[in-house]
Amino acid sequence: MILHPLFFYGSIIHFRIVELGHNLIKNGNEYRGGFIMKQILAGLSIALLSACGAAYISPAVDTNDPNVRVRSLTAESVLIANRSHYHPKTLPAVFFQNAGGAGQLRGAGAVPEPSFSSRPQPTAVALRVPPAVRQETYEIGIGDVLVLATKSAGSTVEELSGLLAAQNRRSGYTVQDDGAIAIPDVGRINLAGLTLEQAEGVLFQQLVANQIDPSFSLEIAEFNSQRVSIGGAVRNPRVASIALTPLYLDEAITGSGGITSSDLQFTTIRIYRDGALYQIPAEEYLSRPELQRTQLAAGDSVFVDTEFEFDQAQAYFAEQITLANFKAQARQQALNELQSEVSLRRAALTEARSNFQSRLQLDAVDRDYVYLTGEVGTPGRFVMPFGRDATLADALFENGGMTSETGNPAQLYVMRGSTHPSEFGAVTAWHLDVSKASNMILATKFELRPNDVVFVAQQPVTQWNRAVALMVPALLTFGLGVASN
Repeated sequence: MILHPLFFYGSIIHFRIVELGHNLIKNGNEYRGGFIMKQILAGLSIALLSACGAAYISPAVDTNDPNVRVRSLTAESVLIANRSHYHPKTLPAVFFQNAGGAGQLRGAGAVPEPSFSSRPQPTAVALRVPPAVRQETYEIGIGDVLVLATKSAGSTVEELSGLLAAQNRRSGYTVQDDGAIAIPDVGRINLAGLTLEQAEGVLFQQLVANQIDPSFSLEIAEFNSQRVSIGGAVRNPRVASIALTPLYLDEAITGSGGITSSDLQFTTIRIYRDGALYQIPAEEYLSRPELQRTQLAAGDSVFVDTEFEFDQAQAYFAEQITLANFKAQARQQALNELQSEVSLRRAALTEARSNFQSRLQLDAVDRDYVYLTGEVGTPGRFVMPFGRDATLADALFENGGMTSETGNPAQLYVMRGSTHPSEFGAVTAWHLDVSKASNMILATKFELRPNDVVFVAQQPVTQWNRAVALMVPALLTFGLGVASN
């Protein structure tokens, strides 16, 4: 026969009360005789002995229950427990979207064809050479076409096939009006105003941030952002692009088919730059190599006119100014429209996220929970996080941990019900003994599942203290009642 520990504690108290009663009986005149004292002793003895078996019942894991299977947590059993299938709930898609990923700037549209008028030119033309252009590294601009060559994912035979395989890995991207290119799986990357080396650094960081192999090469396939227009008395009026190497006046004119004027004495090469008009007589241009090597800058307009086409040149430059203003206004309007669109999308995303957070606060969102009971700091439920697994240590320490005064560190359990139809009602109690502090590492590796119950048993001395706390008020009340009679 196994006796409850409270029986021994109750017997000791009973013996002390009986000893005290005999002493009181010897002086029974003060307590109205030994008869009353005998009643007190009898009542106290009965109350103590009955309380030993029913004064306090504490929760515990019943290891004798056939439906309960207790398994100790070790490094190996933690791996077994973590194999159970579970996908954490995820946040709504609005938390992964940004407001500026879909908008595109509209262009200015088609511009009217240039129109010219002709009037005689003055006889004397003064030489006015434009200032020297500062040598700078080419900066990527709007309209440039960039080619991104990435690492091939094909077989070894395909990788050795040479140029064909390389071409299959090349993708062209046009720098749009907001200065960015849009790369699938990466998003919009602003490259306008950067040199090719700086653009490669920015692109490398974005690929790494999106967990994409950063092996690539970047080159400019089409130079469309820095241009020079050539018109007037040339064979093929055109717009020339400034590439990685400087563009000189003789190259621009030669590329346009050369000067077609029959009388060079009355022919003038005019250059419009930043609101100023410069001019070089054709005869001086042909006789002085330094004038032929005049470096042109982005936005320059070159016009070759004769004595009968001076007003035509003036009209051409006026038209260029008007066209530049028109494009600037159209671009500003497009930027304003894009900004408004982005603001509306951002407001919609903010509202959707706020609504979801309000639903969270009202507990109107389907969540997974783990429940904590026994000798823990705050018994209750632990909300499992979005998008990741939670461990036993997460749930335990977020709810105040284990109470050191009353909790039994050797009796920490995670009870998990079986979901298999043939094991209805079966429970696996994963037992972790954290009286050895090193075992707490296992708590950081044990993954929780929905509806797990974390239970910490109480210490034996805690059970005794609570039983005494329940018995003492009843004993005092009974003794005072008998004494008053």
